[in-house]
Amino acid sequence: MASTIPIRRILLLRPSALGDVCRTAPVLASLRAQWPEAEIHWIVQSAFCPAVEAHPALTGVIPFPRSEFRGALTRPWKWLAMRKWLTSLSHEPWDIAIDCQGLARTGLMMRASRASVRVCDRAGREGAWLAANRRVEVPIGIHEVDRMLSLAEAAGATVVPDATLYVPDEATAWWDASCGERPDGPFAVLATTSRWTSKAWPESHWVDLAERIIQSNRVAWIALPGSPSEHALVAGIADAMHARNIPVVNYAGQTDVGQMMAVIARASFTVSNDSAALHMALGLGARCLGLFGPTDPAIVGPWNRPDLALRAPLEDGEQAAYRDKTLGDSIMRRLSVDVVFSHMESLSRVWGS
Repeated sequence: MASTIPIRRILLLRPSALGDVCRTAPVLASLRAQWPEAEIHWIVQSAFCPAVEAHPALTGVIPFPRSEFRGALTRPWKWLAMRKWLTSLSHEPWDIAIDCQGLARTGLMMRASRASVRVCDRAGREGAWLAANRRVEVPIGIHEVDRMLSLAEAAGATVVPDATLYVPDEATAWWDASCGERPDGPFAVLATTSRWTSKAWPESHWVDLAERIIQSNRVAWIALPGSPSEHALVAGIADAMHARNIPVVNYAGQTDVGQMMAVIARASFTVSNDSAALHMALGLGARCLGLFGPTDPAIVGPWNRPDLALRAPLEDGEQAAYRDKTLGDSIMRRLSVDVVFSHMESLSRVWGS
């Protein structure tokens, strides 16, 4: 049992996606509280490292260069590079490895680590559970954070409900140095994009919401985050806002993950689709509101904060799967601007913004 052997080195596996990386912070906090003297290292997709590297509970980050290994099954030279990387995980002994993701690639990582105790959800996909010697039966329907925390408990840790995230120093310095490149005054972040169309609130709704926010005089301008691949989409929304004389800055593709954290940390509040920005905002002060449709906020929404989520109404008996491409934004469209703005206003009064 993990509780009966000295725990000196712990490996946490949650390399992606960015939102999931952000909401794994309570697992890290729980491990650190249980083993204050242990080294804790976290395998994170290279681009996402800034999301966690400044966390004081973390000893170090192990970057996972996923893009470099993509297509390894058909490109032998990439497989050799990946094999070398996997082998490097066992260069020093691990006492515990916890696979919070539960996919084939994380199963390979955990197996390669040769950790004495290897913990995984028994329902891990793609055979990930085969790499574990401690397989956890997790109740169906619980929040994703609680699912991951059950793995930490199985390793011997007591749950610490701390989802705090920390902005890297260099990102804070970037924000301070860029003050002349943005409007003055308080601002709101509107995270308008989503990988899945079914999770995306309609663009016209975002523009209407931005106009209502500016007219309320709670903030002076709007910040729009996004990835490089989303720059053109966000630019279209920014243009629509400019057309209504809404002061807006398009940060899509212009910031790395750490800089995006710095923007969200300085915002008066963040309104977001079910995306990474929401979980980031939760960990940076919980001044946020998440908009949901086909996904259930009780499972993937702001952890322990149901007041920070709004879900579009579903019809009686309706089964909504966000991967269903035929959905489009039909469900998200049911969530009106009036409802979102009203809820945002009530939260803003609590936040004092």
